[in-house]
Amino acid sequence: MAGERVLVVDDRRDNIEFVVDYILKPNGYEALTAKDGEEGLRKALTEDPDLIIMDNNMPKMTGLQVMEALKEKGLTIPVILMTFHGSESLAVQFFRLGVKDYMIKPFTVEEILESIDRALTEVRLRKERDQALASLVQANRQLGRRVKELKILYGIGKSVTSLLDLEKLLARVVEAAVYITGAEECFLMLVDEDTGELYIRAAQGLKERYPQSLKLRVEDSIADGVVRTGEAVMIGGPASEKDIRTAYLVKALLSAPLKTKDKVIGVLSVDNKTSDKTFTDNDLYLLSALADYAATAIENAQLFTAVKSERSKLETIIGSTEDAVIITDSETRVLLLNKAARRAFGIESAEVTNKPIAQVVKNESLINLFIRSIDDSQIQRGEIPLEDGHTLNANLTPIPGVGYAAVMQDITYLKELDRMKSEFVSNVSHDLRSPLTTIKGFVQLLPKAGPLTPLQQEFSAKVLKGVDNITELIGDLLDLGKIEAGVGLEMDVCQVEAIINKTVEELRSQAEAKRQRLDVELTPQLSPVLGNDLRLGQVVANLVGNAIKYTPEGGLISVRASNDDGQIVVSVQDTGFGIPPTDQPYIFDKFYRVESEETDDISGTGLGLAIVKSVIERHNGRVWVESEPGVGSTFTFILPKYNWQKV
Repeated sequence: MAGERVLVVDDRRDNIEFVVDYILKPNGYEALTAKDGEEGLRKALTEDPDLIIMDNNMPKMTGLQVMEALKEKGLTIPVILMTFHGSESLAVQFFRLGVKDYMIKPFTVEEILESIDRALTEVRLRKERDQALASLVQANRQLGRRVKELKILYGIGKSVTSLLDLEKLLARVVEAAVYITGAEECFLMLVDEDTGELYIRAAQGLKERYPQSLKLRVEDSIADGVVRTGEAVMIGGPASEKDIRTAYLVKALLSAPLKTKDKVIGVLSVDNKTSDKTFTDNDLYLLSALADYAATAIENAQLFTAVKSERSKLETIIGSTEDAVIITDSETRVLLLNKAARRAFGIESAEVTNKPIAQVVKNESLINLFIRSIDDSQIQRGEIPLEDGHTLNANLTPIPGVGYAAVMQDITYLKELDRMKSEFVSNVSHDLRSPLTTIKGFVQLLPKAGPLTPLQQEFSAKVLKGVDNITELIGDLLDLGKIEAGVGLEMDVCQVEAIINKTVEELRSQAEAKRQRLDVELTPQLSPVLGNDLRLGQVVANLVGNAIKYTPEGGLISVRASNDDGQIVVSVQDTGFGIPPTDQPYIFDKFYRVESEETDDISGTGLGLAIVKSVIERHNGRVWVESEPGVGSTFTFILPKYNWQKV
């Protein structure tokens, strides 16, 4: 490592020239010279040499005196001492003063070069150490500055992302951008999704009053490139001003994109308009990091504003409806409760949000409705009696990702109408059945009045059959009306196995009368369902009764039930006449009957399957048919099984 400064101090010019011209310069050292000890000391103090090659016997100051003076000054410049006359005592003095080498003249070039190299080794190591230390100190300073900047940026980012008020957020972003970059001005522009134009939404430091309605087309500004490429831009320096087409002439500019995922929603820019201070790559890094925070925060604030607006609209709509509405989260904590619900359940507390529904509403029927919905995650329907005598018809619907929504209509007047209708129907039914019974009785007594002709017997049989049909029709109409109105459909835990066995046994005599085989195959430990025993028994009776009626003598009827993935599957299969494909879509409609030669003599009201469909749907189930003419039919219905575990 050459290039070190070497001071040669000697009172003989020829010695100086020899060392300088033949040793130092050819080997790349920078030479300094002094003709006596006094001049050598002065240059040692002022020229900061890396090494001193010095004679001992010199005018004004000896080499020994120079070294003593250097020691007093606290300088540790390495010294190579040259002398014609040496002694052991003199050498000891020099080495005590820190001389690096002691050479007796004359000496060779190789000797002095080796001595110089040895003497400078420590200097070089010290310089390397000092340089390494300086680099480490500088790196630590930079690291400390970077840590400080990151802490500031983190704090700013945390405060920015916590804001949900869009205007406050934008003001905080431009304020932070000016702070972290030391810029004079900052402005934040957002892209109008409809027009593709940029418009200023927030600014700081702009001396001119910018128009709030200003919109800048993206392709007419530097921001165009930022929006199109999604890359930050650094422009400018002290030499010239740049027209950035924002009505401002600036000397330095930084622009960073506001990106959300792969979409640029705006531009964050800072500039220096009067100062000659330029921006650095670190400034660009900090602004880009802030822009990333800001973009996420802006998107969150916009979403929050939109959600808040939609929630306000929803609350206004729900609050204005006369239906009682309660919305809860998945843990049945109240999210929304309108005025109608407050009135219905007598809720006076102003703050009910986030409270469990059981603490807010003291109505056992409604709470049980929520419990049932939690159990099987199905829509629940039921009647909710109130303390004031009114009755609500409730529909409780699970909403994925939200919780539950209960909508309740006041059906008090409908209940009263139903009661009046029931009384009317009961009276009318009694009035109808009485004459029908009388007619039937007199027709049956006709043979006792005298022998009937064959034609009279035929007419009598037809009258009796008509009376029976009218009686059955009245009963089915009454049943269907009650089912569709939800009257008499109180739900409880039902054992499907017991319902099927009881109903089949009641119909077994009819099958035996036609020499039919009636089989029952039930899965052991059949799961219970939440339902109405009477109506579910009516479903089984209608399906099995139809199978008996529409299956020729000697046929087979099979009733099966099994568990299947949270549901109960019940099927009634027969080897009867079957149903043509064209009739199958309509067989569950009221009064629809398949017309064929095989079924002409089979009586029926056309309401049996309509009753089946209505009952099953009221139980949150589904019913369908598979049939092939001449082969038979299979009617299947499914019901959600009851979950005993309470959530």
